[in-house]
Amino acid sequence: MSLEIKQQLKMSQQLVMTPQLQQAIKLLQLSRMELVDTVREELMENPLLEEGSEIVATEARFESESEVQRNDDKDRTQSVAETPNNIEKAQREIDWEAYVENYSAPTPGAGQQRLRDDDLPGVEATLIKKTSLFDHLAWQLQVAGLSEQEVRVAGVIIGNISDEGYFMHVTLAEVAAECDCDEDYAEEVLVDIVQQFDPIGVGARDLRECLLIQARFLECGAIVEEVIGKHLDNIEKKNYGAIARAMDVELEEIVEAARLISQMEPRPGRPYSGDDAQYVTPDIYVRKVEGEWKTMLNEDGMPRLRISNFYRNALSQGGNSDTRKYVTDKLNSAAWLIRSIEQRQRTIVKVTESICRFQKEFFEHGVNFLKPLILRDVADDIEMHESTVSRVTNSKYVHTPHGIFELKYFFNSSINKTDGDNLASEAVKSKIKALIGQEPGNEPHSDQTLVELLKADGIEIARRTVAKYREAIGILPSSKRRRLF
Repeated sequence: MSLEIKQQLKMSQQLVMTPQLQQAIKLLQLSRMELVDTVREELMENPLLEEGSEIVATEARFESESEVQRNDDKDRTQSVAETPNNIEKAQREIDWEAYVENYSAPTPGAGQQRLRDDDLPGVEATLIKKTSLFDHLAWQLQVAGLSEQEVRVAGVIIGNISDEGYFMHVTLAEVAAECDCDEDYAEEVLVDIVQQFDPIGVGARDLRECLLIQARFLECGAIVEEVIGKHLDNIEKKNYGAIARAMDVELEEIVEAARLISQMEPRPGRPYSGDDAQYVTPDIYVRKVEGEWKTMLNEDGMPRLRISNFYRNALSQGGNSDTRKYVTDKLNSAAWLIRSIEQRQRTIVKVTESICRFQKEFFEHGVNFLKPLILRDVADDIEMHESTVSRVTNSKYVHTPHGIFELKYFFNSSINKTDGDNLASEAVKSKIKALIGQEPGNEPHSDQTLVELLKADGIEIARRTVAKYREAIGILPSSKRRRLF
């Protein structure tokens, strides 16, 4: 047996992840806000990219995938129709010096008087900053009229108050060591100074102390303070009878104390936390037009890109090789970005149209008619890979007659009904939420009761599945849903 080296040719197909393909995949999985930021960044870096007029919401129209394709073909036909004579004429009319001189100069509107720079307000006059909890406490410390040592100790304490309003991260012993004072003195500053600041309850070391500070400030009475100090665990469990027996008072008094405690703020720093609501802008609209569901891209606020004719024509004028290479690279990059964004928008339309076909009853009647759906169903319908559908549905939102939903919301596992039909898991969650919303406050439904009610509706699932779905939609167990007031 002999060994020898041979050479042979072999042909094979292989997908190469070029930079352009990587960019297209990246754009596909970006959310709307991320895409706008990316486009803005490209506009800053690539001089061949220009921003055209934006399509406002009132000018938007319904477009199917075929219409988008026809518009693309029309644009390409118009580009081919440009004659060489017109291009050469435009090249001769280019005035580089005038362009450089006037490119950055703003053009005032017709009939409007332009303000001088001296007349415009300063940048600092246009900026606002939300007051943080630390700033609010520090301001109170400055105007409290305290001694230098008290200000020093209180400043260290305030610096270690969390966004929720609790004194944490360090101990009073560490504060005392840093400020060169006794631990008792540090606690006196915490209790008598910092915990008296607004918002009431700030500077507490735990929930019990936070509620006690508020109860004393509101003068709720000895019963409320004793309930907070000794029976907070039973308040959480709503075991009011045990508290009444332990304190030897009437049940009505404990119920009234629990009502007052429920109105207190467990996180006093919440108004200053800065956790502002996040608003979602839908990528696409689904509406019923002439009896059929149509999809419409939301291009309101989305920059409309185009390639600068100035640089395109200047490329034909000549110049040194380095300049031509730079302009050519930027031109190719700009063209590929525009094509990638157009392809992204077409793919979103195709996926949404497919979802509309599968989930037509949802758009007609609501969440309870949501059907089971997996990525493969949509991928086979539009002849794309499942990974592409997954990228499209992530962080993309659709506006429907029943609210705004993320596209992946429409993909659900299947729950078998007793009549042989299948039901989406989200529809089951919606039914559980509806049943709990209709339960009596003093006798909430247990998970086993929910199982029986669902079974009567033709949905047979295990108790642990009901518990899992209940926790997924953020509903407490029955022992913590009981209400007496």
